[in-house]
Amino acid sequence: MKQSASQLMELARDRSGERRRELMHRVADLFFEFGPRADGPELVLFDDILSQLSQELESRVRAELANRMALARTPPRALIRSLALDETIDVASPVLQLSRAVAEEDLIEVARSRSEAHLKAISRRSNLPVSVSDLIIERAEESTLEVLLANASASLSRMAHERLVDRAMEHPSLQGAVVRYAKLPVDLLNEMYFVVESRMRNAILQRNARIRPEDLDEALRLSRHRVTTRKKPVPEDFEAAQEAVKAAEARGGGGPNALVRFLRNGETTAYLIAISQMAGVDFEITRTIHERRELDALSIICKAAGFDRTIFITLAVLVLGRENNPMGRAREYGEIYEALPREVARRTVRFWASPKA
Repeated sequence: MKQSASQLMELARDRSGERRRELMHRVADLFFEFGPRADGPELVLFDDILSQLSQELESRVRAELANRMALARTPPRALIRSLALDETIDVASPVLQLSRAVAEEDLIEVARSRSEAHLKAISRRSNLPVSVSDLIIERAEESTLEVLLANASASLSRMAHERLVDRAMEHPSLQGAVVRYAKLPVDLLNEMYFVVESRMRNAILQRNARIRPEDLDEALRLSRHRVTTRKKPVPEDFEAAQEAVKAAEARGGGGPNALVRFLRNGETTAYLIAISQMAGVDFEITRTIHERRELDALSIICKAAGFDRTIFITLAVLVLGRENNPMGRAREYGEIYEALPREVARRTVRFWASPKA
């Protein structure tokens, strides 16, 4: 319904809250009825009037205006900015989530200065630019990061992906969302292997199975720019163990059987050096696998190196020790070992190789 000038003037003279609310709705109705062009002078006029009115009204009424303007094709620019920056989330949320007219610099300002609820609203926005997503990764809590990761259209930088993985390492509640995040670079995904539960590890292996060889090479190249393990001092017997491994090879006693012999003799460091060399895996990774008794990870190393199932089961039993039901658990992992494709194992251990490799 078209509004007469006299009706609007009458409403404008009345400063009561209800009449100001009615005036705002009538001016908004005129805006949508008139449909001013983005470059037209009428849009500036509507912007001035609606911006002024919105500042005078309570948050409930501003929220009503925000819900209407969030879907407008060419909403008043200053008004949209004001609504997006509103400290009341019920006002800001519809605009932050839906309005295509919110400028990138305004989203950045909101992400830097407003509440967690504002960050969560922005995280639901389609086609979220890198600059804004990266800021959310830096500031947001884990529950908001889960919302952001569920947004398939959001773009993140490589640095933001690295920060995301670092956060997930420290917060188990975030790990599921990170592992499920389809855009996470595969080298960073493989960093998650040793901190997530078994079900998530299987998801990592499944993605490794799907990666194309050329993409794998690129992922490995990128991973060389990031230290993926916290180096600890090597064992005191490291040099002596290296000599023991060399001596065994010189006598023709190397190979998988040497691994069994080293473990049975209590020569743990020699075992770790030897299996690292045979599988092309970083020593720190093999030490972590051994110390944590990670049989699924041990199976990947053994499969990549081409060891017979019997060798793997023997190593698993020795690693577990008598107090951990070694035969029962090793038999279970032996079945997993048989089902694990060697190519998947080989792709996975390439992420576990020394960063200098």
